[in-house]
Amino acid sequence: MARPAGVSRSWLYTQPDLRAEIERLRAERQRASAAPVPARQRASDASLLRRLEAANERNRRLTEENRQLRQHLARALGDLRAARWQSQPTPGPR
Repeated sequence: MARPAGVSRSWLYTQPDLRAEIERLRAERQRASAAPVPARQRASDASLLRRLEAANERNRRLTEENRQLRQHLARALGDLRAARWQSQPTPGPR
């Protein structure tokens, strides 16, 4: 924060009001990160495993869907190329 304000960090700490605010914010951040999640809000191992299995299954389905879509696209592009090739006039004798 010192750089955008165009001041040095050491200057910030020489200002009593700013130093107090810095220390307050630092302590608040430490309290927030140290506060454990209450047991009833934590996901159980079984729940996490079910979520992982569901995500893996969804990933498998999407992978298969992408494979099928790529095949359909390749066929459609092949059909389009063939149609364009067939519609081109054939060169006549010279």
